Amino acid sequence: MHDAPRITTTSWLMIALLALIWGGTFLVTEIALRGITPFWLAAARIVFATLVMVVVWGVRGFTLFASPPAAGDLVALVLIGALSGAVPFSLLAWGQQHVTSGFAGVSMAAIALIVLPLAHFFVPGERLNTRKVIGFLLGFAGVCLLIGSRAFESSGTALELPGRLACIAAAACYAVSSILMRRLPAVDTIGLAAVLLVIGAALILPAAWAVEGPPPLPDRNTLFVLAFLGLVPTAAANLLRVTVVRSAGPVFMSLVNYQVPVWSVVLGALLLSEPLPPALIGAMALILAGVALSQFGALRRLFGR
Repeated sequence: MHDAPRITTTSWLMIALLALIWGGTFLVTEIALRGITPFWLAAARIVFATLVMVVVWGVRGFTLFASPPAAGDLVALVLIGALSGAVPFSLLAWGQQHVTSGFAGVSMAAIALIVLPLAHFFVPGERLNTRKVIGFLLGFAGVCLLIGSRAFESSGTALELPGRLACIAAAACYAVSSILMRRLPAVDTIGLAAVLLVIGAALILPAAWAVEGPPPLPDRNTLFVLAFLGLVPTAAANLLRVTVVRSAGPVFMSLVNYQVPVWSVVLGALLLSEPLPPALIGAMALILAGVALSQFGALRRLFGR
């Protein structure tokens, strides 16, 4: 797409909903991991989401590109499918065995900082300026404050450095896939979301089998949890992500990564009685200030009507 990003009230509502969904996913994932291994958990999520989205896509007639795509568009489609799900899911599943949860959270927040320079060079209408840079740095500082000392403390494992590199590589995958997704020509949003999941499923299934062997047989409760993970934070959230990136742009979409840790902490306190960190209010203030500063132009247009 070569038109400038269109940030509307709906765009803000979609990233707020995405942040809530993904922030709560950590709690549900912990429950699922009691009955299934990490790679097969990722595979089950993607496969279930794929089945749902393909049915929806089929009802719409399996439309995808508005006009016959070039070979480069098809290559980009495969890359986006790999970098949106299978590759980062696998990197995180392995990396999080060797790093602290705090570092994993910070590495996901870094997606916004990776997207910013990439969008400057490769996405029309996403030029860097001082206000945007300061805003995104404020947001990142807020995430670091929220996570606290766990952000960069050592896990003490022998493979900690490769584990950290795997988490950062996963963040880079999400960032690059958003840039490539925005640059695709006119495409049906539901069709794109479905195809990306199909590609992800085709990659994650053999990876899970190679790493963890044949799939385990989960109990009924675990199957219900996997169905929820596939339907809500994978299928529905993937459709929302595609919609936001294609309309409002990858830089705007990356703001979700500053909000997810806040919801994760708040939901943990509400549902699991986990203690709220003392720095929560300060962290939220920094994150909100960063979002407001980086998106000042969009907010002014929105509320100046």
